[in-house]
Amino acid sequence: MTHAIHADMTASVTELKKNPMGTVEAGAGRTVAILNRNVPAFYCVPADEYEAMLERLEDAELNAIADARADGPFVPVSLSDL
Repeated sequence: MTHAIHADMTASVTELKKNPMGTVEAGAGRTVAILNRNVPAFYCVPADEYEAMLERLEDAELNAIADARADGPFVPVSLSDL
């Protein structure tokens, strides 16, 4: 069976067990796909990249809320009322 790998770097579970930080560092700040018997088991994502992913997800959620509310209802307000 064929599997898509969504990372430029891969490592085996055995390599990860032997040297976890070395495996992460080999990714040079990018995600490393961890393979079990040549099948992606999980992705090792550096903290900075994970935080950026969470920010993008939050932005997408806020955009969805804004899009849902884009068609009204609208209340007229003047700047002096604020």
